[in-house]
Amino acid sequence: MTSGKDDAVATRVPIPANRYWIFAALALVGFLVDLLTKRWIFGRLWPPVAGQRPVHWVWEPYFGLEVTLNEGALFGMGQGLVWLFVVLSLAAAAGILYWLFVAGEARDLWLTWALGAVTAGILGNLYDRIGLHGLTWPAAYDPARVGQPAHAVRDWILLQWNDTLRWPNFNVADSLLVCGAILLLLHAFRPQSDAEQKKVPAD
Repeated sequence: MTSGKDDAVATRVPIPANRYWIFAALALVGFLVDLLTKRWIFGRLWPPVAGQRPVHWVWEPYFGLEVTLNEGALFGMGQGLVWLFVVLSLAAAAGILYWLFVAGEARDLWLTWALGAVTAGILGNLYDRIGLHGLTWPAAYDPARVGQPAHAVRDWILLQWNDTLRWPNFNVADSLLVCGAILLLLHAFRPQSDAEQKKVPAD
């Protein structure tokens, strides 16, 4: 007879104030790191020479820098669906904010960290898809679009294994999305007692 009352009380427990700061700091810092690394790398290696996309090796042949523009999603999926991904990104960001701070899931510190990382990744790639980076298409990609605004994500990290296994180029935002997704997956399988679920950490 008391479990329903306890659940009702738990749902009324306020979100700790530090959850807002943790989420905002992680989302903002991750977003800025993504933008600054893209700006620095592309400021030095862009645009590629027509017919060439040289790799600047850090650890040959495993890790290098190669600038590319991606009109798709993570790992190049869905090429050409830029504006669909813009809409989905905005919807996802809004959904995360609602889930954490309206539905109250920010009481869970693990979820706050995970979704902060995901939000940083969403914002970093959304910035590029809208075209705020100011890049235009070079001849190395499509001569028919030379000079047109590039609504595409800037990727620059290259990982491969002896030329036999090459991972699609990615960026810091992609890394944050993957890390956030891994945290969410681990959270889903993390056992919690009823007492732990209702516990609200101090600010």
